[in-house]
Amino acid sequence: MGRAFEYRKATKLKRWGNMARVFTKLGKQLTIAAKSGADPATNPALRAIIQNAKAENMPKDNIERAIRRAVEKDQSDYKEMVYEGYGPYGVAFIIETATDNPTRTVANVRSYFNKAGGSLGTSGSVEFMFEHKCVFRIATKDGTDPEALEFELIDYGAEELFADDDETVIYGGFESFGSIQKYLEEHGYEIIKSSFDRIPAGETKSLAREQSAEINKLLERFHDDDDVQNVFHNMSEPTE
Repeated sequence: MGRAFEYRKATKLKRWGNMARVFTKLGKQLTIAAKSGADPATNPALRAIIQNAKAENMPKDNIERAIRRAVEKDQSDYKEMVYEGYGPYGVAFIIETATDNPTRTVANVRSYFNKAGGSLGTSGSVEFMFEHKCVFRIATKDGTDPEALEFELIDYGAEELFADDDETVIYGGFESFGSIQKYLEEHGYEIIKSSFDRIPAGETKSLAREQSAEINKLLERFHDDDDVQNVFHNMSEPTE
């Protein structure tokens, strides 16, 4: 099994708290993607986020309203900002945000690090410690041979594939998102959800349970912030 599989199996990030917060974050993603075109038929990025929104049971009206914001001049202009830093015990963090006020967002991110005894870093300070991957979750087709599908997808940038009876997970390079998405759509695969993950490139940080509890508190602060879209770190499962 590859590193991506082990990471996916071992890492248990706390996800967005409640449904309203999930919809807020997805709404920002939809608005940002729709700025490149409000028609999902001609905008693959928007199409992918709509699929994710549907997977989270986001109402159709909410989806359409978020897309309309992209073409309404009086709406806030969201910017995607990425922050890097260290939490307690040298655990590396990458924080992906979407914000209409970068000054507010960076101040909040810095305060979360500081309160936890960590520090906000400069651009590039921890990014090299992670691999940027695209991830697709698709419904497993009856009669599909996972090995044959993986072999076929290699030509489109896929690197690893893991299948069970209900769902297949595909990992590829960050730049391969479009080609993998196109293949899956053209061959009739149902894309349940797609995303970009940052997977530790080397050894993860092994902490005791008490130490990992401090990291989890920091994770909660990040996830509770509506500007924060995704949080990645290199902590492994706690030891006894």
